[in-house]
Amino acid sequence: MKGILFASVMVLYSLTISAQDNTTTALKALSDEGQYDKVIDGHVSKSKDYSAKSLYYIGLAYYMKQDDANCLKFMNLSIAKDSKDPASFYIKASTLNYMKQYEEAIVNFQSAIQLKSDEPEFYSGLGDSYFSLEKTELALEAYKKATLQQDCPERPYVFLGQIYSGMKENDKALEAFSIAKSKIDHKSDTYINTLFNIGLLETLKGNYDKAETVFTELLELKPTDYHTYARLMQIYYHQKDYEKAKPYREKLYVAQKKGLLEGSLATMFCYDQFKWNDKLIQAYERFEEGSKRIYIKHLFYVINKNDEIDYQIQTEYSPISIEQGGPKYLLCEKRGKVHASHNFGFNDDFKYEDLKKSVIDILEGKRKPAASSRPNE
Repeated sequence: MKGILFASVMVLYSLTISAQDNTTTALKALSDEGQYDKVIDGHVSKSKDYSAKSLYYIGLAYYMKQDDANCLKFMNLSIAKDSKDPASFYIKASTLNYMKQYEEAIVNFQSAIQLKSDEPEFYSGLGDSYFSLEKTELALEAYKKATLQQDCPERPYVFLGQIYSGMKENDKALEAFSIAKSKIDHKSDTYINTLFNIGLLETLKGNYDKAETVFTELLELKPTDYHTYARLMQIYYHQKDYEKAKPYREKLYVAQKKGLLEGSLATMFCYDQFKWNDKLIQAYERFEEGSKRIYIKHLFYVINKNDEIDYQIQTEYSPISIEQGGPKYLLCEKRGKVHASHNFGFNDDFKYEDLKKSVIDILEGKRKPAASSRPNE
């Protein structure tokens, strides 16, 4: 009798497993086809006795529909039935990342890694959690481990580049971004951003020809990346090839008049950077022109080792100077609240080398201001 009962149970069990396998196969097929609504509408109401993997596919459908609460519900149900499937822990952790519940996400990424230690996406997600918590060293470690696995995607390399850039480890950053570049779809925004970062790093290393090539490629892919226009101008000013910079300056003015520029670039652009003693000098040009009032046209920011502005030297449009037959722009400086004017200036046809030399003369104390003033407090 026991033998007959046991045999009956085994037959019933086999039929149940077969039905569950068929359901899982059907859900996987729908998921692979991106038919997430069909997964949800056709299976949620009868999912009580579904297998762990079937519950996983329902949770995955909710994940793709950005329904975080239901995604977590079904991933938890899946894990309760089978705690050995790393995929459920991974999707749960990724959802928690989107919900900014990073500490809990870390626990679940680690569970996924314990079950499958060679999956780069698991380490990448873990790195994202640590990065969001500003635990830079732990994020760095996780992204590094991701890159050691086969078929590592571009994301860990991109974030390694960002972290190393922030740490001023430019060689490592350049290597990471270069690897990322080789893995990214050329039509994506990530590729454009990666090119821009590579161009910046090559510029910092003094590899201006390489930087020019990278920035030129970027503009071929995205002609409206106006920040890159300014970066190319900086390269040409460093090389004293001012004629080559002119078209980019003109395009920036056209874009500004059309209202296409955003942020600080809508009012001014950086066209040169150079070192003076232990300071970085950043040269900007403001778009403002044609006004009858006094306005600043060119700015030279004196940047200290802490990346802070110590003071600035500037040219100012002077209606009074023009009325008296003098230059259009007078050279001035501003230190804190003290504004000082010099008794010489420039017109629109000035040579940049002359302006730069005058700025350096002021920096070195060779030129003294004719007058200074402090605003009323």
